[in-house]
Amino acid sequence: MTRPARLALAALLLVALPARAAGGGADFALIWGIPFAGLLLSIAIVPLFAAHFWHEHFGKVTLAWAVALLAPFLWTFGFDETLRNVAHAMLEEYVPFFAILFALYTIAGGICVRGSFVGTPALNTGILALGAGLASIMGTTGAAMLLIRPLLTANETRAHRMHSVVFFILLVGNVGGALSPLGDPPLFIGFLKGVDFFWPARNLAAPTLLLAGALLVIYFVWDTVLYRRDGAPHVSEASGLRFAVEGKFNLLLIAAVIGAVLVSGVWKSGVELDVFGAHLQLEKVLRDVALVALALVSLALTPKAIREHNAFNWAPIIEVAKIFAGIFLTIVPVIAMLAGGRRGALGGVVSLVVDSSGTPRDAVLFWVTGVLSAFLDNAPTYLVFFNLAGGDAQALMGPLRTTLEAISMGAVYFGALTYIGNAPNFMIKAVAEDRGVKMPSFFTYVAYTSVVMLPLLAAITYLYL
Repeated sequence: MTRPARLALAALLLVALPARAAGGGADFALIWGIPFAGLLLSIAIVPLFAAHFWHEHFGKVTLAWAVALLAPFLWTFGFDETLRNVAHAMLEEYVPFFAILFALYTIAGGICVRGSFVGTPALNTGILALGAGLASIMGTTGAAMLLIRPLLTANETRAHRMHSVVFFILLVGNVGGALSPLGDPPLFIGFLKGVDFFWPARNLAAPTLLLAGALLVIYFVWDTVLYRRDGAPHVSEASGLRFAVEGKFNLLLIAAVIGAVLVSGVWKSGVELDVFGAHLQLEKVLRDVALVALALVSLALTPKAIREHNAFNWAPIIEVAKIFAGIFLTIVPVIAMLAGGRRGALGGVVSLVVDSSGTPRDAVLFWVTGVLSAFLDNAPTYLVFFNLAGGDAQALMGPLRTTLEAISMGAVYFGALTYIGNAPNFMIKAVAEDRGVKMPSFFTYVAYTSVVMLPLLAAITYLYL
């Protein structure tokens, strides 16, 4: 039996020990978090010691941890309760999550930016700045998939490329999405809960611009040093910066994606479908169908040569699909523990962010929301702390404005700290590795981003919270 399989079996036996869940599974004993922790550790550790095995069998490892939760859950709570929880996690959360990722990945992969680019510090910094700006308009996934390939192409002759991809994850995959509900899933959840569409732009612009500006300056200095070490290839002034965009009709499809997401948030059909206990609003079902349809239109109409030039393939999205399916399943009891408040198994975490009178501690809330968002999915983490802070959008936009700012910034900014903090992170990593860039391991990446980000996040705390 392989080591990951033994770990999964051990977790299954541990979780199967007597554990009581009250209120229809609302409260869980801490032991129910083992499969989720095991999956995270597998993502972090297995590639370090068995990279080939992980590349070939990451889906099976993910499935093993999902079974390690579902088998004892089925034994303890019965078929109906298990089916209800699985349907809720997959149909209400995972399917919408993956539908928009699939649409943006597919459509952006049909846009080809051709040109004689040379990865100078100025050009690279410009691409990162453009991507950060687009992230709040077309989503972090759309902006990332649009610009990661031009960045990699521009730098394909350079020896040092990994740092550019890491800063691309920080800026385009995360920080840049903080100014719009379309930019990052947590903010879209806030929009659905009643937060004004333009609230993030009005209230998060200053800290976001400060953080993004600081990251761009650090990157430019860092890239300049490495550019000189790489030999600083000469760029002829006569050649200029020539480029062409092919597959431009896909930009219209991205606009349609944005429209579909926006309409699903403002249109209330009043029609709700009950599927195995999951409650699916008609407008959300139609949105997801529309997103998949738009992706299929892109596949049908985009010339094959464009996708070949982009080295487009399904490996990155398949990796995200399998790993995040496991995350969405195994995270169910962890989110329930947080939702249980002070009486839940993670009551100590809740006590950190709310004092005895129920007043939120904004600075602490920023860091706790952030750290949990880095290792859990940031959308449900945002929702938990949004509700913990009262769940009243009007109050959170008014007297508790800094509390909503803390939750929003924590969920978005800290997603950059790990590969699993936000879905585009994994996609960007997979695309870069597919193009021959040696990316850091899970822990090395965390150390790398922590050195860059944590001092800046401390400054954000001091200045704005």
